[in-house]
Amino acid sequence: MSKFGDLIDVEIPVLFEFFTEWSDESEAMHDVLRDVAAAMGDKARVIKIDVEKNQDLAEALRIKGLPTLIIYKSGDMKWRQSGELDANTIIGRIQEFV
Repeated sequence: MSKFGDLIDVEIPVLFEFFTEWSDESEAMHDVLRDVAAAMGDKARVIKIDVEKNQDLAEALRIKGLPTLIIYKSGDMKWRQSGELDANTIIGRIQEFV
């Protein structure tokens, strides 16, 4: 999990999507997150994490519903929500922490 610590301990917001390959909702979010990443440019990072390949991290963060979106900045969790959201809503949330 030290690699996760390196990912979250940055000055820009980092949006994580916790997903699985078999979840239709997670699959739908991939295109949305691509749009979010393009809109935010270098003001934020978007990282997708497959919970089946990162079970220890998912358990440590108590990921239950998929997809789960979490924003970190400077090592602190700033926002978290499970379920699908549209790109504009996510961009608005990230901009609160830019």
